[in-house]
Amino acid sequence: MRTARKGSVEMPAFVRQLVKETEKRVSSFFKGGRGGGAEGEQPGKGEKDEVIPSPYLDRPVLDKLTEEGCARWGLTYALGSMQGWRANMEDFHNCVPQLGGELADWSFFAVFDGHAGSTVAQYCSQHLLGHILATGGMGPEDDPEKVKGAIIEGFLQTDKHLHSVARREGWERGGTTVVATLISPYYIYFANCGDSRAMLCRSGQVCFSTEDHKPYSPLEKERIESAGGSVSLQRINGSLAVSRALGDFSYKGAENRTPCQQMVSPEPEVCVVERSPADEFLVLACDGVWDTISNEELCAFIHNRLRVCTDLRDVCSQVIDLCLYKGSLDNISIILLCFPGAPQLSAEALHQEAELEDLLESKVAEIYNELCARGEEPDLLSVLTVLASTVIPGLPPGGGIQSKRNCIISAYYQQRETHKPTVPNGLGGS
Repeated sequence: MRTARKGSVEMPAFVRQLVKETEKRVSSFFKGGRGGGAEGEQPGKGEKDEVIPSPYLDRPVLDKLTEEGCARWGLTYALGSMQGWRANMEDFHNCVPQLGGELADWSFFAVFDGHAGSTVAQYCSQHLLGHILATGGMGPEDDPEKVKGAIIEGFLQTDKHLHSVARREGWERGGTTVVATLISPYYIYFANCGDSRAMLCRSGQVCFSTEDHKPYSPLEKERIESAGGSVSLQRINGSLAVSRALGDFSYKGAENRTPCQQMVSPEPEVCVVERSPADEFLVLACDGVWDTISNEELCAFIHNRLRVCTDLRDVCSQVIDLCLYKGSLDNISIILLCFPGAPQLSAEALHQEAELEDLLESKVAEIYNELCARGEEPDLLSVLTVLASTVIPGLPPGGGIQSKRNCIISAYYQQRETHKPTVPNGLGGS
């Protein structure tokens, strides 16, 4: 039986206030000169005044979708996703902690990062697992070679059926990357198609991670050029930034070539890792996460957060906030899977966390008072700038000062409330 709770978590008001104070700077960057012209530049004489919609918003959508659940064999998981600065949400996911029947102790999870629309990502999130199961390659014997073959065939069949639907429905463009894991009683199977990524942490260290499929990678570039394409600006034909994906059929039309030999291949790279009692947690995430944080940093950060957080959804939310504050402009989605050997809540870690937050609050108060004493306006960005150049001991490994930004912003608004001018008695009106 699947056990899960779902919900939407709104960003606190003080974080929304930060967005209001910074959005003008960010939006002016995107509105100005992405195509070489300055903001407000008029088209030349005879030029058509064509407005190209920006892929970015003037302010990010900060509401989060979260989900949590567990499997009977001891796995717990959580999902977090947020639209962020992107004009549309194009990420989808699968969380199936128990497959059922003779595969009741198997689990399947996947993140689908769509591009040029969300249609393909949504379709694949609804059909990929079914096509993998339909191959019949998975069973109690848990033969790694048969399972790997089933996963690859499932991806290819999904792409084949998707192509038929796309022709029938008139989808002209769009695709999705996929990163998935299939967990059996003995093995962890990783399937990657594109530039989303999976990472396994064991004994506090990165044990395994998938490789991103980029057009400039030597083997990917060779296939692209053999299919009649080119790689420029690190993209296929100067346009598509990934070399493997489901969909993207305009890049799959080379004659006399198999689907896996096209410019964009639907074939996943499948790897198998034998399970260990030292396995702690596994992460599946889109490139909106990996563009801002390394494998080692994320492993260290989550390892630290698991010692101070009882809710895995909160850990996912903290990762999303960290990526946003580190500059991610993409949709952000992460699935966190915790094995029985994952770090547990620690009284010592909780005490250290409380000491750190007390220190940050005192530093914010100190900076606020110093700015006031100099006659300067202690706005939030000024306080954050000064604090960023201050040595703060005990910050979460892999997260740094950005990972405690919500605490800092809360402390700032407490100072503003404390320093708010009081109205003398008798002058407040009746």
